[in-house]
Amino acid sequence: MDIYVLLKKTFDTEEKIVVSNGRIEDDGAEFIINPYDEYAIEEAINQRDEHGGEVTVVTVGDEESEKQLRTALAMGADKAVLIDTEDDLEDGDQYSTAKILEAFFEDKEPDLILAGNVAIDEASGQVGPRLADRLGISYVTTITALTIEEETAKIDKDVEGDIEKVEVPLPVLVTCQQGLNEPRYPSLPGIMKAKKKPLEELEIDDLDLDEDDVEAKTKTVEVFLPPEKEAGRVLEGELDDQVKELVSLLKDEAKVL
Repeated sequence: MDIYVLLKKTFDTEEKIVVSNGRIEDDGAEFIINPYDEYAIEEAINQRDEHGGEVTVVTVGDEESEKQLRTALAMGADKAVLIDTEDDLEDGDQYSTAKILEAFFEDKEPDLILAGNVAIDEASGQVGPRLADRLGISYVTTITALTIEEETAKIDKDVEGDIEKVEVPLPVLVTCQQGLNEPRYPSLPGIMKAKKKPLEELEIDDLDLDEDDVEAKTKTVEVFLPPEKEAGRVLEGELDDQVKELVSLLKDEAKVL
């Protein structure tokens, strides 16, 4: 099987976000593989081990994304591709990413493409479905189980806490949800092997694209942190008095009534 994983570099979940002059400060910040993409990597490796073939991880980002790609290789992926847009695309969006990936897959014949359900930084969940639509293949989002029998994928899809059973023909793109598997940690031998595995670097020129082709369709108007949570307030006294005070606070201070 020819299996691909879409990977994104995101802030470490332990990182404190700092906003300055309307932009997120990333100098000195730690970055990781988007956690939902780890489920995609693990599932790709499992499917390859069962059905044969190879796993290629692909990211659209900057040269610093090589670290996350090497981590995916250390987990067990076979090859990696970095599409470096740092010099050609100042502010991309989900449209830009899907357009670039569409060009990358133009001469490929994937059997299975996996991605995280969402990225924890923007959480739009758009890139996978957008790409599948552009490639003209089926897609299923938020999957929690995947079995491939011959040319058919049998999938459990999470639907607000319930499960929908889906069968689709290959090729298919799926986005992976927590519960699908338990992502492995890179082993020391895996880390050593990853240094020798192929990592191809491309730019948008290599994909016969120019800046106008991938110009963002959306614009970020403002970036800001949510207001700090105020300390809770404990109401005291008789129950009837507490109810009256609560209603008064919701109406006069919180202004939600």
